[in-house]
Amino acid sequence: MRKTESLKKAVSNIFSLRTLVLILIYSVLEIMSLESAFLLRFDFNFRQFDNHLQPEALLLCLIINLLSLLFFGQFKGLLSFFHMPDLIKIFWALTVSSAIILALNFADVDGFAKIPRSVIMADYLFSLILFSAFRLTLRVYRERIATDKIHTRANKRVAIIGAGDVGTAIASNFLNHKSLGIKPVVFLDEDKTKIGKEVLGLEVASLNQNFSTISKRFGIDKAIIAISNLPKPKIGEISAKFAKIGVETSIVPSYYDLTMGFAKVSNLREVSITDVLGREAVSLASPVVDDMIKGKTIMVTGAGGSIGSELCRQIAIKAPSLLILLDHCEVQLFQIEQNLIRGEYGVPLKPLVGSVADKNRMESIIAKYKPDLIFHAAAHKHVPMMESQPGEALKNNTLGTWNLASIASAHNVEKFILISTDKAINPTNVMGATKRLAEKSIQAMQSRPGNKTQFAAVRFGNVLGSSGSVIPTFKRQISEGGPVTVTHPEVTRYFMTIPEAVGLVLQCGAQARGGEIFVLDMGEPVKVIDLARQMIRLSGFEPDIDIKIKIIGLRPGEKLYEELQHKNESLEKTGHPRIFGFVSEMPKYAEMEKVAAEIREAADSKTINELKSLIKEKVPEYCAQIYE
Repeated sequence: MRKTESLKKAVSNIFSLRTLVLILIYSVLEIMSLESAFLLRFDFNFRQFDNHLQPEALLLCLIINLLSLLFFGQFKGLLSFFHMPDLIKIFWALTVSSAIILALNFADVDGFAKIPRSVIMADYLFSLILFSAFRLTLRVYRERIATDKIHTRANKRVAIIGAGDVGTAIASNFLNHKSLGIKPVVFLDEDKTKIGKEVLGLEVASLNQNFSTISKRFGIDKAIIAISNLPKPKIGEISAKFAKIGVETSIVPSYYDLTMGFAKVSNLREVSITDVLGREAVSLASPVVDDMIKGKTIMVTGAGGSIGSELCRQIAIKAPSLLILLDHCEVQLFQIEQNLIRGEYGVPLKPLVGSVADKNRMESIIAKYKPDLIFHAAAHKHVPMMESQPGEALKNNTLGTWNLASIASAHNVEKFILISTDKAINPTNVMGATKRLAEKSIQAMQSRPGNKTQFAAVRFGNVLGSSGSVIPTFKRQISEGGPVTVTHPEVTRYFMTIPEAVGLVLQCGAQARGGEIFVLDMGEPVKVIDLARQMIRLSGFEPDIDIKIKIIGLRPGEKLYEELQHKNESLEKTGHPRIFGFVSEMPKYAEMEKVAAEIREAADSKTINELKSLIKEKVPEYCAQIYE
């Protein structure tokens, strides 16, 4: 029954109206080509043309050409979408059909023997030109005529920075799609061999000349940086100069985004502080990470947060069998779920609302879904807020980690990776100290009797653009006309981008064997006041002239400088140049079990200062700030 239906469907497709129309069009093109070849062969002498042209030969050639075109898919494709792969298919279709006709001619097969071989070769060239021209005409009509009738936008005149492969690809796209309302008017480049020349009919001007002069000469409304590996300081310099004369700047995605599948070359976005600050990103593609995730059930806690959501995206790309999204905030959970659905990763998702501090809920989830790997990103991270609520930080950051790790160990989860912070190193605040206790918890869990789970923690500093970073605050303050507030002129922090931090976390997970604390290479520290100045310049203003910077004093629990390791820890290299491991004395399971019990009893009953004293007792390096 099914075979009969399939046969009927195939026959219906073959004799559809569209196919019949295409047969008619292709037949006309082939007849034109063959007759032109005959006329050329006999110097347009119509008498000789009539004597040599045999109807049966024409019909046989036509059938062979149509069958070859059918075999190479020329009846299925959308005709107005004509690109290099389509041209290659037409080339092979006509090459094969001409080769068959030529072979039949050499074999003296009736009908074919009467066709001069020069006619066969000329027909091959003419048909290749006619069929390609037909498809190209339809594409031009779609791109430059039909779409222009539907969309009418005022053209925005753009300068494209970089006359290389990426820049010319973007310019070509805009030139072929006038309905986008973007008109390239000039290329800007530093390559002296290109300056003064033309690419796609556009002048290549020097990038090093006065931007105001360039803007006036070409009437530029927008600039597009089309050099994916342009050094970050240069991106900042270009963006700031254009912003100063009122020209907005966009940028093509980074090589990292392109290779990871996050973006396409044609996707543009605004230049942000992540493009101009910090070190150059490196490729984080790794077969070891792919093997760790592919086909596994992965659970991410804090899935709706900045780090958690990026973890979900990068994990989804690597084809797990199931991705469990856990968060206590249903709004953030819904957002990351929809983001992953729109991304069309093809991964089964299970969004679950729950708090890691709820032991029964965690037990139920892990017992039911049996995750192979857990990435624990859920935590309270706001430093000043946790200073006045140490009990909540202890319940979520420390007890939540202890609960989740205990359940993971009991259910033989393969790996458990804790997302920690550089604020856990010689902490001066509750948030950092409770995260240090979380680190001790997973290290102690490694020695739990009967444990088979590999526990590890990953420390890193501030990530640019996260919900808790200074970037959103600075943006809002600049948009309101200032002032931009900085706590201290000497406050220095380590920064990295969210995608790179998460990529390195996954690398740490692949390297984990149990009990390690990894730290990411954060590059050179950056003064927060310099970050503020850079953002002001990117917005087209001058720091301290157009937008004031106001020093407001250190907040509760805030350090001037972040540290990279405890005094009693020794640094070890790993298999990745941007990941280091720390070796320190491992806390015993029984001792941390008692600590967890004490915290559980005290979290809701002790005063703020009493809880800070308790934390100080368990984390001796913690420099507690006691308030009256």
